[in-house]
Amino acid sequence: MSPREFEKILNVSFNDGDLLVQALTHRSYINEQNDESLTDNERLEFLGDAVLDFVVADMLFDAFPDMAEGELTRLRSGLVRTESLAELARSLRVGEFLRIGKGEENNGGRERTNNLCRAFEAIIGALYIDSGLEAVREFLTPHLNALQSLVMEEALHKDARSRLQEWSQANLNVTPHYRLVATSGPDHNKEFLIEVVLGSEAVASGRGRSKQAASQAAAAAALALIKAGRFDQETED
Repeated sequence: MSPREFEKILNVSFNDGDLLVQALTHRSYINEQNDESLTDNERLEFLGDAVLDFVVADMLFDAFPDMAEGELTRLRSGLVRTESLAELARSLRVGEFLRIGKGEENNGGRERTNNLCRAFEAIIGALYIDSGLEAVREFLTPHLNALQSLVMEEALHKDARSRLQEWSQANLNVTPHYRLVATSGPDHNKEFLIEVVLGSEAVASGRGRSKQAASQAAAAAALALIKAGRFDQETED
C-alpha cells in the first residue's frame, strides 16, 4: 500500500510525501536495507510527542476552564498514554502501512502497541513540519474528542473494581474474578465483553474497547445491582 493511499485514510495531504514515508519507517526496516540515505521515524517521534502534549494541553485548557491543574494533568496523561495513541493508530490502520523489517513483522510488529504509538507520534511530527500547528490541530481534534469521551468514561469508573472487591470481601468473603466472554470487531477496533464472577455466579457483564475498560464496566454494573438491591448475597464460593 502506498503512502498516498494512507493519506486518504488520514484525510490529510502532505506537501512533502517523503516526510510521511519517514514517519512510517521503523528502525528494523533500516537495519535490513543497504541504503544509507534511509532515515527511521525516531526523530519525528520525538517532535510529535512534544507537539501532541501541547495540542492536548491547549485543547483541555479551553474545554475545561474550571478544572484544576491536577485533574487536567491526569486527563492529558490518559489521552497521550501509549495505549491510547496505539488505539488511535489502529483506528487509522497505521500498522498496515508501517515499513518494518521482516523479523519485526514476523514477531507481530505491525500490531505491537509501542510501534503503533511511536508511528502515530512520528506522523504528528511529520505533519507539523509539513503543514504547521493548525494542520495538526485540525487533524487531531476529532480523534481527541472521541478519545476524550472514552478516557473520561474510564476515569469515572476507575475505582469500580476496587469498590466491588471491598464490598464482596466484606459481605461474601470472596474476591471478584473477571473472565473474557467474547470479542467482536476488526483487529484495529475490537470490543471486549467481560463478566464479573462472585463465587460461582456471574453477576454482571460489561463491554469496552480494552479488557481493562470492559472489566471496569462489569464491576460498575455489579455495583449498580447491589445498590438497587437486586443482588443475591447468598452467593457460594
